[in-house]
Amino acid sequence: MHAELISIIVLAAMFIIATWRDINMGLLGFIAAAGLGGLVLGQAPEEFLSGFPVDLFLTLVGLTYLFGFAQSNGAIEILVDWCVRLVGGRTAAMPWVFFVLTAVLIAFGALFAVAIVAPLALSFARRHRINQFMMGLMVVHGALAGAFSPISVYGIFINDYLDSKGFEPAPTTLFFAPFIFNAVLSAVVHLVLHRREGLRAPHDDEDSTLVEQAGNPTDTVLRPKLNGQQVLTLIGLALMAVSVLVFSWDVGLVTIVIAVFLAAIYPSAGRAAMTKVSWSVVILITGVLTYIEVLQSAGTVEWVSASITAIGVPLLAALLLFYLSGIVSALASSLAIIGVVIALAVPFLESGEVHVGGFVAALAISATIVDISPFSTNGAMLLANVDQTIRDRYYRQMIGYAGLMCLIGPALAWVVAAIPTLLSR
Repeated sequence: MHAELISIIVLAAMFIIATWRDINMGLLGFIAAAGLGGLVLGQAPEEFLSGFPVDLFLTLVGLTYLFGFAQSNGAIEILVDWCVRLVGGRTAAMPWVFFVLTAVLIAFGALFAVAIVAPLALSFARRHRINQFMMGLMVVHGALAGAFSPISVYGIFINDYLDSKGFEPAPTTLFFAPFIFNAVLSAVVHLVLHRREGLRAPHDDEDSTLVEQAGNPTDTVLRPKLNGQQVLTLIGLALMAVSVLVFSWDVGLVTIVIAVFLAAIYPSAGRAAMTKVSWSVVILITGVLTYIEVLQSAGTVEWVSASITAIGVPLLAALLLFYLSGIVSALASSLAIIGVVIALAVPFLESGEVHVGGFVAALAISATIVDISPFSTNGAMLLANVDQTIRDRYYRQMIGYAGLMCLIGPALAWVVAAIPTLLSR
């Protein structure tokens, strides 16, 4: 059996095992790299582990470590309070406040922004009789809107990968295309659902009565007092943004330096922040990329790309890739899917038949637009914060919406890829 075919079978087995047994796919990636590289290709350990992305490892650890301080010491709640005050406590505007807040947090590196914002947003929705399903969708779409900024985990991952393969990164296109796409979808969701009461748990009416008696909708959001640690954390986040966006410093080293500075001043906070480091995501990305490097050594990338090119219509091939990434992503990690599909599409992109920036932006949309699925990370975190009395019905609504996104999302994303491709001809 050819090495190319073996590598594809191993990749498929990784997805199946990771989904079926809930095992981190990155761990499977390391095992697969050793198996394919060592046993099939005859590589030494330093060869089949050469694809381990050291720079990306530092970036992932640094970003999640720094945001661990903000999450643990209440700096995030301070930002929420400022947002509530900014809209003057107008309840109708709060779904968009939570959309923007989630987008900003993930754009600055808070990978699990949904986990941070969802409890606050759904609690607010319950107490003010706002459709909770709509509020959940606004939070998730907010995360997807900001997920591909130049200093986010997703954005850095894709831009660095393109650069390493000799392509010119398109950070502006990669950021704004998903942002606009998700903002438009959120507007449609808000328009359709904001007047519907939606699901309500038995005790939700009691919460609403208490709010009405209080007379001020902003009373439901606690107003913590700003302390020294929170001030330093917010300053650190601002310095991180300026140093990376303005001076182009390495985001991994910058975030680690700032986080270590905070830990030196507040040791107990540093220990708490370290527990927030997203080690599962770090393992996922580094393991998958390590295996992808072995895939390339086996010639799998060129083999698959030749099969795609044989279709003869580049934009049709792109559409098939988008649907593949969207459907699989609904059941697995979006980051893993993006990494695999980009790797497989590299020779396809080198042909010049499609616009690289448009293709990558569309792929990003296709692989993440289904993240409302309860089987995805964002969907699972959202469902976990829904009252258990309505969780089954909420789950069914999530399944329905995820199915709709699987059906129309890749096709709509394809337009994002098609337009710049056609204009560049």
